[in-house]
Amino acid sequence: MAQGCLKCLKYTMCVANFLCFVCGVAVLSLGVYLMVTFKIASLTPSLASLNIPSMLLISGIIITCVSFLGFLGALKENRCLLLTFFLVLFILMLVELTAACLMLIYEDKIAEVVAEDLRKGLDRARNQTSDPASKSDWDVVQQMFECCGVHNYTDWRNNIPRSCCKNGCSLEKPVYFPQGCLFKLKEWFEDNFLNTGISVILLCIVEVLAMCFAMTLFCHISRSGLGYKL
Repeated sequence: MAQGCLKCLKYTMCVANFLCFVCGVAVLSLGVYLMVTFKIASLTPSLASLNIPSMLLISGIIITCVSFLGFLGALKENRCLLLTFFLVLFILMLVELTAACLMLIYEDKIAEVVAEDLRKGLDRARNQTSDPASKSDWDVVQQMFECCGVHNYTDWRNNIPRSCCKNGCSLEKPVYFPQGCLFKLKEWFEDNFLNTGISVILLCIVEVLAMCFAMTLFCHISRSGLGYKL
């Protein structure tokens, strides 16, 4: 009976980690694709390394490596790999919870830093007319969120792009989007705050379950004396 439970737990871990591995590869591929095709680094020059494609790329690498570690540890019934898998998941969960708490505590400070960096990015896009990529990044965001500039269209001064127009700038006196992109981005994050919180909680639950499975399998293998079988 105990041996049957051990096998069931082992193959459950293998299947779960294999699915996580596939998801990790998908996230990694999406990150690479976005880095190549959707460059928005000019929006926030100082925070260019913290853009969405980079975070997806890093997340994909972490998910792929950790799930492969868990899959191999369960398949080979190796205590060293299972213990490493448990410790890595525990550290990741601590980092995630710490990051979430810091974001809640320093929410206003983070908003100020992002706003200042958006202003720098807009100034660079407005003054560097020879660099089409700068404006194209702003065009994408302004069309997507129906906004103009950081606070409003006056941020662009006399160099307002066509993406700010509600009607495609076809009239003599074009009508611009009244709200700035900073307000729209804040609104978008607030609208998705509940979904983000639920996702973080579910992720922590999955990590706790994975740690429980890994430690249970580790203890069963220790009792059977097959701890370092390769």
